[in-house]
Amino acid sequence: MNTQLTNLLRRTDNWPQEAQNDLAEIVREIEAELAGGTYLATPSELAGIARGLSDAAQGKFVTAAEVEKVFKKHRR
Repeated sequence: MNTQLTNLLRRTDNWPQEAQNDLAEIVREIEAELAGGTYLATPSELAGIARGLSDAAQGKFVTAAEVEKVFKKHRR
């Protein structure tokens, strides 16, 4: 493992648990992609997908203005 990655991973010990969980999920996704495997969604992700499909079936969509508002909030 390169030094930069080693140092970064050591600092994650001080991160909140939720952030550590997010990082672990991202690493699992990368690992599955590199191995040519299939990504298995977590129960929480599956619930979110089900909610989204249900909302779409009911015609519940956000406006372009609402989408832009979220993008502006998260752009760097």
